[in-house]
Amino acid sequence: MYPLGGTAETGSLSTSLAMVCLLDWSCSLFAGRFIRQMLQGRQLVIMAGTVLLAYYFECTDTFQVHIQGFFCQDGDLMKPYPGTEEESFITPLVLYCVLAATPTAIIFIGEISMYFIKSTRESLIAQEKTILTGECCYLNPLLRRIIRFIGVFAFGLFATDIFVNAGQVVTGHLTPYFLTVCKPNYTSADCRAHHQFINNGNICTGDLEVIEKARRSFPSKHAALSIYSALYATMYITSTIKTKSSRLAKPVLCLGTLCTAFLTGLNRVSEYRNHCSDVIAGFILGTAVALFLGMCVVHNFKGTQGSPSKPKPEDPRGVPLMAFPRIESPLETLSAQNHSASMTEVT
Repeated sequence: MYPLGGTAETGSLSTSLAMVCLLDWSCSLFAGRFIRQMLQGRQLVIMAGTVLLAYYFECTDTFQVHIQGFFCQDGDLMKPYPGTEEESFITPLVLYCVLAATPTAIIFIGEISMYFIKSTRESLIAQEKTILTGECCYLNPLLRRIIRFIGVFAFGLFATDIFVNAGQVVTGHLTPYFLTVCKPNYTSADCRAHHQFINNGNICTGDLEVIEKARRSFPSKHAALSIYSALYATMYITSTIKTKSSRLAKPVLCLGTLCTAFLTGLNRVSEYRNHCSDVIAGFILGTAVALFLGMCVVHNFKGTQGSPSKPKPEDPRGVPLMAFPRIESPLETLSAQNHSASMTEVT
């Protein structure tokens, strides 16, 4: 009966261990899904907060612009008024459409083209595993890469807009045409005195809405957004698209995109809408955001799991040596026979 009892106890112990392992696996699976859903929800909350903050900067008066003083005889602020932004050569509507559409189209075309190339598709599948989102929805590696790259680009676009608006609100830097739209009272005692710095914002007699916009010059929004979009698209092209058919296709496309952003900044200076320092600061800001997101967030547009690691070379000391057959020497055979004969004589 003891062996039977021992067998029953062993079976009961095995069943208990199996139940514990199953419970632990279920808890781990649930916790993994819960944590993954929390992270996805947190990303959505961050994105929504970024968009909301950009909206408050752009469309509301929640953040008041700093009132910066000026000299009534400052020649750098007496340029002719170029008109509203809608009268510019590059209108805001055209700018925002091109900024959003260019990198998005490049990423779509690039990812779909690489996915339909057999060798590239196998590499993408090896880097991007199909992941579970929720209970029954699976993301294809192609769709996952497109969503990640475009999502990061959109986040950076809104973040750049927030940085630009924050800089303009905090500094209150005046545009080159500020005195033209401000229309200060030059007959007042403050303006008649040369080298008199005016801190009184009530000295302006022009349109208040136009004056408010004339106090938002540093950094240049057009320059920051255009260089960010161009550099993000350029980094994607150089890091992802691999082609041997035309060695000049990638350089021409990248340089053309960057040149467009550069000309956008020059247009702001030529129309007296921004100073040169404003455009340079915008270029630096947009470049910094694009480099940070491209290198530190999407890791030069590589897969999340990276390339498969190469197998480590085996330690030569751990490899068994080749076994060769042992060949007995004739001297050893003769010695063994003599030793056997001597032992027989003794016995």
